[in-house]
Amino acid sequence: MPRTLFPAATPELRTQLDAFPTLRLINDYDWASSPIGSIDQWPDSVKGVVRMLVTASAPMVVLLGSEGILIYNDAYAQFAGERHPEIFGMPAVEAWPEVADFNRERIASGLRGETLVLRDAELSLNRHGQPEPVWLDLNYSPVLGDDGLSLGTLCIVHETTDRILVEKALTRSEERLSLALSGSNLVGTWDWDVKAGTLTADDLFASLHNLDPLRAGIGVPAELIGEAIHPDDLERVSQGVEAAFRDRADFRSEYRVVSPDGTLCWVVASGRARVDGDGNAVRFPGVVVNITEQKQAAEALAESEAKFRTLADTMPQMVWSTLPDGMHDYYNARWYEFTGVPIGSTDGEAWNGMFHPDDQERAWSTWKHSLATGEPYKIEYRLRHHSGNYRWTLGLAQPIRGADGKIIRWFGTCTDIHETRLLAEERELVAQELSHRIKNIFSVMTGIISLSARNQPEMKQFAEQLRERIYALAQAHDFVRPHGHGGQTSGTQSDLWALIEKLLLPYQDGGQKRVEFSGSDTTIDDGAATPLALLVHELATNAAKYGALSVPDGSILLTGALDDSTYTLTWKERGGPPLQPNGHAGFGSRLIGLSVEGQLRGKLNRVWEQDGLLVSIEVPLSALRRSAKLQPELLDS
Repeated sequence: MPRTLFPAATPELRTQLDAFPTLRLINDYDWASSPIGSIDQWPDSVKGVVRMLVTASAPMVVLLGSEGILIYNDAYAQFAGERHPEIFGMPAVEAWPEVADFNRERIASGLRGETLVLRDAELSLNRHGQPEPVWLDLNYSPVLGDDGLSLGTLCIVHETTDRILVEKALTRSEERLSLALSGSNLVGTWDWDVKAGTLTADDLFASLHNLDPLRAGIGVPAELIGEAIHPDDLERVSQGVEAAFRDRADFRSEYRVVSPDGTLCWVVASGRARVDGDGNAVRFPGVVVNITEQKQAAEALAESEAKFRTLADTMPQMVWSTLPDGMHDYYNARWYEFTGVPIGSTDGEAWNGMFHPDDQERAWSTWKHSLATGEPYKIEYRLRHHSGNYRWTLGLAQPIRGADGKIIRWFGTCTDIHETRLLAEERELVAQELSHRIKNIFSVMTGIISLSARNQPEMKQFAEQLRERIYALAQAHDFVRPHGHGGQTSGTQSDLWALIEKLLLPYQDGGQKRVEFSGSDTTIDDGAATPLALLVHELATNAAKYGALSVPDGSILLTGALDDSTYTLTWKERGGPPLQPNGHAGFGSRLIGLSVEGQLRGKLNRVWEQDGLLVSIEVPLSALRRSAKLQPELLDS
């Protein structure tokens, strides 16, 4: 019995037909053991269908008999993927178990002689080792026998998966774009059908151009757009459109649209003409962006900058600004008037060349420190004047920070302080001369007292006490006196402990440290130095005569405590002989009280403890750092 579909073919033709792999499968398959029997038993209609599908280029499969035995061509074999050739000759339900119910219905409807067309049917098929969604166009036709009854079903398969996936991706992209455009409330779209002269647009474009959104979505005459454009901008926009058509170039234009209530909106429109095969524009799609807020912000910025420049140019100081890295990019008119340099010539780092050669390294180092740390910039230097001379100038700058705390710009000023500097130097010379003379007066006074005591021995003790007090005043004066250019001057602050240490230096005993300091130090000015020197001198003198400093092992502990408004100094004697108050306030005690409570406006408390005298002095900081006057009521007491 012949086991080939083409038993009468010549050997040459049979060789050609063997080029179809599925035809060789058909010829070699043991159909006699299958439900549909051997090939020679197949009805002519079945043979005809199988012969047709074998040579067809489209994927085709025939489902024969009640079990839907699969016979297919090479194109279907490619569609079946890794399932081929295993499923060849198998019942359809077993061949594709993941869609068994689907195939069972198709077999039954085919045997009933029904035809069926399915478009983009979605199935899940395991063709490459795991289930994957596929979309198919399926055409089912019954295969009829000689008696007109259906023997099976012929299915033409056209896979549309790629198209469906592209369409789904496009749909998602369009949805995202639509949501983005709708959510932004800034971007609108249009599509101009040039031949028809109609324009379709979304809601935002329509609202910007005074169009009914419903009509704009269907299409409106394109010339209606021009009615919304500001008359001063219309000709320019029209010329831009004509140039885009003529040159096949991109269209971009900023223009104003006028709402019915007269409100102006700024927009920027962009698009490009689409041409046909003859080069004629047929469509002109594009987008429009509402830039009103940006325009308003730019105008406000320009107005603010104009106000700043006007204000800066009317200031007597030289004003400048830099980028965060310190590169100068702005100077006001005063800078150029003072220096006489061409505009822009000192931008960047060229400003440093305007300083006196002896000040350049110091100025640059100070500026780099401020840039690195963000600390305010402050320096005095000599700046070259347009006359060619160098004048002393005060340079100040502050950083401007953004919301994230990072520096976004530096603004600074230069102030001519040349005359003020010269006057200060003159005052300093006068202060030094006055200080020198005061020091000489102290020396003369102590000399007179010593000579007087020598002639009047009975006054020796009083003279010695007076001389020591004057000496303490001289020490205080010497501590805060001017010391030449750049040194301390009147009103300069110094450390309290440094003054006390200097006053108590005579009481230190070689390597033994008899005076210790603990706690917080504080700064004092020349006005507070005098009463404090008298205070410490009296306490030290009494300690040397009667207290801790009168014995070899005695010592004094000085403790400081500082808060926002008050400084407390505690004098504690340790290791001295037992003390008892005599109930009589001598001149020294009154002098201490006058110094603390009168000149320093403080509080004084003495406690004769078993191991030594404890003196607590509480003084307002304002009295330590600003010269104080005697209170009349205490002076009169």
